[in-house]
Amino acid sequence: MSDKSFKIYKSLYPLSWIYGGVTMFRNKLFDWNKIRSKSFDIPTICIGNLSVGGTGKTPHTEYLIHLLHKQYQVAVLSRGYKRATKGYVLSTKDSNADTIGDEPFQIKSKFHDVQVAVDEDRCHGIEELMQLNAPPVDVVLLDDAFQHRYVKAGLNILLTDYNRLFSDDAILPAGRLRESSKGRKRAQIVIVTKCPQDLKPIDYNITAKRLNLFPYQQLYFSSFEYGDLKAIFPETLDNQQLINKKIASIKDMSVLLVTGIASPKPLIERIKKYTQHIDVLSFGDHHNFSIQDMELIKRRFDELDINNRIIITTEKDATRIIEHQGLNNELKQFMYIQPIEVTILQGQENNFNQQIIEYVRKNSRNSSISKNKNAQ
Repeated sequence: MSDKSFKIYKSLYPLSWIYGGVTMFRNKLFDWNKIRSKSFDIPTICIGNLSVGGTGKTPHTEYLIHLLHKQYQVAVLSRGYKRATKGYVLSTKDSNADTIGDEPFQIKSKFHDVQVAVDEDRCHGIEELMQLNAPPVDVVLLDDAFQHRYVKAGLNILLTDYNRLFSDDAILPAGRLRESSKGRKRAQIVIVTKCPQDLKPIDYNITAKRLNLFPYQQLYFSSFEYGDLKAIFPETLDNQQLINKKIASIKDMSVLLVTGIASPKPLIERIKKYTQHIDVLSFGDHHNFSIQDMELIKRRFDELDINNRIIITTEKDATRIIEHQGLNNELKQFMYIQPIEVTILQGQENNFNQQIIEYVRKNSRNSSISKNKNAQ
């Protein structure tokens, strides 16, 4: 069963009622077509949540890229949270976390053949992507756009953290929901993320009942799978065999874990399985590391066992650290990323994959053109 140890601030319920009333009225305006949503003649898949951060949107977006990009030309559109630019920006080889945001930069760094763009106006961003011709875009993945209802996505995937289900949470500021859990009705697929891999059948059933989904909604459960540690600066290593390190190799090592993510707890627990010598330096989600932060990292690292130490961080944090002018060069040879990938549980991976592929195939631009010709 999910852990309900997270805090809900009941004293803030009056403010939550006000906030919830505003969001409910806004949603009703869209439902009544007083504010119009725009559909597009291209498959658009929204990966989002009802809460503020921490459900694993980027790893699930990357899962969809892995699934689709060999057969289709995939584009990812995000708002580019905390970027230093405005408007529509299409990523290039010169892009970085400042120009397009940390998560879009992370995706572009891993998938060079995928178009990655950012735009606060998702409708405008999709229109720009649809004009690309080298090659033309086949499917658009909308990262964190569930509340951006100006776009009517063809397929909405709603994520909820196993340890903080939207059905157990409260609206901001008492809890972390951006809108009422009633917003779940807009999703065709709901994924319970960050599940234990050994989740028992009874827990699946209890969770499904708590979520109280509609008959048209498909429910899946996913978990994170951790890969080998990867050197952030492989060029600094004399021994090339050290570029990838098995996580078991950190046994008895002193670890400085640096995170700037919404939910570092699973990663902390992961590292603690292999070593008890761990110093955690946690910052807020999407944290912009300052010169002082870099100095703090250096000081904390210097306090570790000098003969057997390592720095571990996340892929997202690495995007903001890798080009930081304040990063001490002496630290580079010790810095590693802990990659994560998504796995679909309950033996439902093929069903999930087929549901995604079928949606894209049936709604592709070529399919739409054929339908229009036949209609004529």
